[in-house]
Amino acid sequence: MNAEYGSAGGWQLRRANRALVLIPIVLILVITAVDQLVPEDVHLGPLLVIAPAVTASFAGPLLTGLIGFLSVAAQAYIGWHFGVLYSRNVLVQILALAVLAALSVVFCAMRERHLRQLAQVRSVAEAAQHGLLWPLPERIGPVRIACLYMAAEDEAQIGGDLYAATRITGGVRIMIGDVRGKGLSAIGEAALLLGAFREAAHRHATLPDLAATMEHSVARYLADFEPAAEAGERFATTLLLELPDDDHVIRMISCGHPPPLLLSPASALTVPGLHPAPPLGIAETGPDAYAIDVVSYQPGDTLLLYTDGVIEARDAYGRFYPLETRAAQWPAGGPEALLHHVQRDLLTHTRGRLHDDAALVALHLHPDTHGHRRHGHAVHSGGFGHA
Repeated sequence: MNAEYGSAGGWQLRRANRALVLIPIVLILVITAVDQLVPEDVHLGPLLVIAPAVTASFAGPLLTGLIGFLSVAAQAYIGWHFGVLYSRNVLVQILALAVLAALSVVFCAMRERHLRQLAQVRSVAEAAQHGLLWPLPERIGPVRIACLYMAAEDEAQIGGDLYAATRITGGVRIMIGDVRGKGLSAIGEAALLLGAFREAAHRHATLPDLAATMEHSVARYLADFEPAAEAGERFATTLLLELPDDDHVIRMISCGHPPPLLLSPASALTVPGLHPAPPLGIAETGPDAYAIDVVSYQPGDTLLLYTDGVIEARDAYGRFYPLETRAAQWPAGGPEALLHHVQRDLLTHTRGRLHDDAALVALHLHPDTHGHRRHGHAVHSGGFGHA
C-alpha cells in the first residue's frame, strides 16, 4: 500500500511540475509581446528575470537553465526587434539576465544536493525503525491492536516513545513507555527498553519480576553510558500490562506512566486508579516495589494507552489536549478508527505541530475470547510507531 501510494504521489508531483513549467514560458511570451506594444520609453525586458526565478522554486537545475536561456534569448529578440541589440544598455541587460539565470541554476543545484542529503537521513531513520523496532501486529490472541506514533522531529520519524506486545503462555503482555528526551537522541534508551521487554517477558511469571528485570537493565545501561553531567536525569516511564486468556481482567504496573483509558461501546469512560512506582532508571529496586493494579473489563471494550506527549500537547492558548473527553466521543468503529479520530483531532488542537513525541496504542478486547485463545509465544513484536 505504501509503495502504491508513493508511486501515485510521485506521478502526481511530476504532472504538477510539468504544469508549472507553463507559467515561466507564458511569462516570457507575454513580456516579450507586451514590450513590443507599449511606448518606446517603457522597457519590460528586465522583467524576464522573473521566469528563471519562478522556475527555480519548483524545478531542477536543467529546467531552470533552459528557462534562463529562453529568457536571455527573448531579451536579445526584443533588442533585435527595436534595432538596439548591440547598444550598451541592451547588452548590459542581457548580461545581467544571464548572470541571474546562472545564479538560479546554482541555487537549484545546491537545493537538490540538500534534498538528497535529507532523503538519506530519512532513509537511515526508517531503516532503524524497521530493522530494530518492528511494527505491532493487528492481532495477538484475543486482542486486536492498532498503534500510532507521531515524532516531534520530522527528520527523525522516530524517537523516545515506544510500545511492544508479545504472546505468552495463557495471555498477552504489552508495554508502552516514554524515554526522557525526543527524536534521535532518545533512540538508545528506547531500544534498550524494547530489547529488555522482548527478552524478559517470556522468562518471568509475574509482572513485578518483569518490571524489576527491566529496571536492572536500565540501571546497567546508565551506569555504562550515562554522561556524568546528566547523572540522575535519564529515566523512562513505562506501563506494563498483562491480559490473561481465561479472565476478563487487565493486570497493570505503572512505572511513573499515566493510566490508560477504558472505553466501552456505550461511551462509558473509566480511568483506572493506579499505584505507580518510580520511573525506570531512578532507583534500582526489587519485585516487591511494584504493585499490580487489576481492572475488570467487558468483552468489546477498548483500552487506550498513550504517552504524555498526547495529554501535554498544547493549543495556541496553552491548553492541554483533553484526551479523556475527546476519546469518549469515539468508542465505536474499532481501534483503527479510534486512533484515526484522535490523531486528526490532536493535530487540529496543536495546529499540526507537536513539541514532544506522542504514541498511542488501542487494544480492542474481543468478545470471542476463548475462541481465539492460543498458548506459547508465537507472536512477538514491538516498535516506535507504525499506524
